[in-house]
Amino acid sequence: MRKHGSGPSDRSGIEPFHAMTFLAEANRLKAEGADVLSLAVGQPASPAPLPAREAATTMIGRGAVGYTDAMGRPALRSALAAHYRQAYGVTIDPARVMITSGASGGFNIAFLAAFEAGDRIAIAAPGYPAYRNIMRALGIAPVEIEVGPSDDYILTSDRLEAYFRREPFQGVLIASPANPTGTMTPPDEIRRIADFCRTNGVWLISDEIYHRLSFGQEERSALQDLEEAIVVNSFSKYYCMTGWRIGWMILPPSLTDAAERLGQNLYISASDLSQTAALAALSAGDELDAVRESYRRNRLTMRERLPEIGFRTIAPIDGAFYAYAQIPEGFPSATVFAKTLLKQSHVAVTPGTDFDLRRGDGFVRLSYAGAEADVARALDRIADFVSKA
Repeated sequence: MRKHGSGPSDRSGIEPFHAMTFLAEANRLKAEGADVLSLAVGQPASPAPLPAREAATTMIGRGAVGYTDAMGRPALRSALAAHYRQAYGVTIDPARVMITSGASGGFNIAFLAAFEAGDRIAIAAPGYPAYRNIMRALGIAPVEIEVGPSDDYILTSDRLEAYFRREPFQGVLIASPANPTGTMTPPDEIRRIADFCRTNGVWLISDEIYHRLSFGQEERSALQDLEEAIVVNSFSKYYCMTGWRIGWMILPPSLTDAAERLGQNLYISASDLSQTAALAALSAGDELDAVRESYRRNRLTMRERLPEIGFRTIAPIDGAFYAYAQIPEGFPSATVFAKTLLKQSHVAVTPGTDFDLRRGDGFVRLSYAGAEADVARALDRIADFVSKA
């Protein structure tokens, strides 16, 4: 047994988020005067939309920024419920909407409200690393199911069924569009996953943070197929509000009381200022759609340039703003590739070890959420770096 006071807890022994490590190094180089271009982090280059900034400025001018209810401001919750009716044709009681401290806060509450320590949740690998790291910190076991080119990086109901028959799990977490691959799960497959969860008494958690950032394929909310699904979303991506740390959940009625108690004790409430800005951001669709069009152009640039540079096994770039690709030949690992690229060419990318512990060191994730000129310059530098390696 570990002695108290002898060091950090076992539950804190999770993997670092390597994307943030590379961002920190990129920022250090910038502080030294280097012209660093970052494709490492999924952060829009565009600022929060103008209505959000104006609402926040007005609120600060009045000086009254305080706590809200743990579930969030009623006006924001009602506006989000209306969004689900308009966008997906589902009727959501605003009482089921919880405003959270980013999607990360939502995952913490969802895992604590729905699962016991020792429970198991199925996720795709490659996948967003915070899923498994938050689970492990909370004593929940991630069941990582490998996906790849043969199945378009999609976690299917058939794969879930096969794993479940061998070793049952209590939850399934899907993301569409997905991070890091950008892959979207087809609507029919989402329906089948929902049916699997309903039939087997398994919680379905749907990460829909990249909704409204898809390019040609249909977006489907899990709520369209399963009322008891737990949906996590955020204002960080489409709404360009990463640093505001504001997100939301749609909860099944059976979990709302538990989630509220957890929110009261873990966070008190999400930021009042950010909630006010978020409500205003919901009216900024035209401005935000124009930003999305810049991602569309960057996506086309990535699809054209990456194979020319020598990247291989490129995942479908259906949505979000990422390309996940096997590194060019001649490099021993993605970690070496990323470190050397940053040091020599001042371009930051994220090694795939963040997203796939077993196979990821052959891949990198490149974000195209930046300004178009910066993405183009970064790809030019990467091409020069690879050609000289």
